[in-house]
Amino acid sequence: MTRLSVNINKVATLRNARGGDVPNVVKVALDCEDFGADGITVHPRPDERHIRRKDVYDLRPLLRTEFNIEGYPAPEFMDLVLKVKPH
Repeated sequence: MTRLSVNINKVATLRNARGGDVPNVVKVALDCEDFGADGITVHPRPDERHIRRKDVYDLRPLLRTEFNIEGYPAPEFMDLVLKVKPH
């Protein structure tokens, strides 16, 4: 069976370009789950031009579906993943 995991990096890109918190990455992720997504995917970069580390920590306790964190396995990235323990 095909499953859908929504990558919310572009939402974070829009937010970062506008400044502030609009669109809200957490709200969009939760809306995606409510609309039927099977998971949420993020790809945090060291320069935080998309998803920020704070977003990853904010999302983890709220998501009810699979949480997929993808990225280059640099020590900082591995530390983030080990602390957050995505599901």
